[in-house]
Amino acid sequence: MLESRLGTGRDRPALDLGCGDGSLARRLAELGYRTTGIDCSPSAVTLAAAQAPGPGRAPVWRCMDITTDDLGALPEAAYAVITCRLVYRWIDDKAAFLDRVRHLLAPGGTFWVVTEIAGRRPATDPLQNLGITPAETEILTAGWSAVHTADLDVLRCYAMRP
Repeated sequence: MLESRLGTGRDRPALDLGCGDGSLARRLAELGYRTTGIDCSPSAVTLAAAQAPGPGRAPVWRCMDITTDDLGALPEAAYAVITCRLVYRWIDDKAAFLDRVRHLLAPGGTFWVVTEIAGRRPATDPLQNLGITPAETEILTAGWSAVHTADLDVLRCYAMRP
């Protein structure tokens, strides 16, 4: 699904927000993107950097908080693809976060978000309300010229363009 929405990288820049162990950033690099993975957790960045890179150019790793740090510290001024997997739910000021993403997204670029949707788990599951609410979904999808979604069990993938 990721490949069908994002296509091949052709050496265009990609940014993975909240990269964790770096698996998505490495996949973007395999697709031919010049990838940067960032995470606010030093241990996550260390873990990501310690993994063997896949085929293609190895991602660049940075420890930074996308919500507060200077965006000028990133290696690119704009990105053709920005990904955010299982992170959006934890962002406190979602509107400010999305403004920062829009600032970094190149014209014609794609913002790819994977997040859990609240209420998709069984009522007996203690994590039933872990995902984003309809109001948080509205904040996420407002103001984009194109929004495409695909559901994967409790998750929803969003491919959005300015």
